[in-house]
Amino acid sequence: MSEGPNGFQDSRPGYERPDHSDSDGPEGDPLAWYQRGLELLSRGSPAAAAQILQRAATVEPASRSVREALARAQFDARRYTDAADNFRLIVEASPTDDYAHFGLGLSLARSGDPASAAEYLALAAAMRPDQKHYTDALHQVRATLHSRAGQTGPAQPGPAQPGEDD
Repeated sequence: MSEGPNGFQDSRPGYERPDHSDSDGPEGDPLAWYQRGLELLSRGSPAAAAQILQRAATVEPASRSVREALARAQFDARRYTDAADNFRLIVEASPTDDYAHFGLGLSLARSGDPASAAEYLALAAAMRPDQKHYTDALHQVRATLHSRAGQTGPAQPGPAQPGEDD
């Protein structure tokens, strides 16, 4: 296979990537959008990064790098459900990707599903026990689950009150 002019692989002789520039979006190609998205993300503009990275992901849906950058931008823009969806796509394509499990777990926790989050965070922590932020996130989610279980658990019998029949 030969590397195309945009940095993506293509083996078809004479194949030219379609021109993705139009009046509705940014100029350039998916690689340029990816690079611009990373730049925006690093400069603290996650919503703008997510917008341009979504365009790149639409054109290059199998690109793990684009998908991860998009999920990170969505997470930072507090679009936790969207981030979870993209991290889930990475996990499904690459079940041994510890960072994708971690990102999915954090996204699920932030979107209000700590039980599912614990599962993915536990997998990430098991894959990379040396990553303290993985285990810290897992402990935090488990503490949330424990706290919620205590709040909604069965009523504990208290001491008998005067005048109650035994």
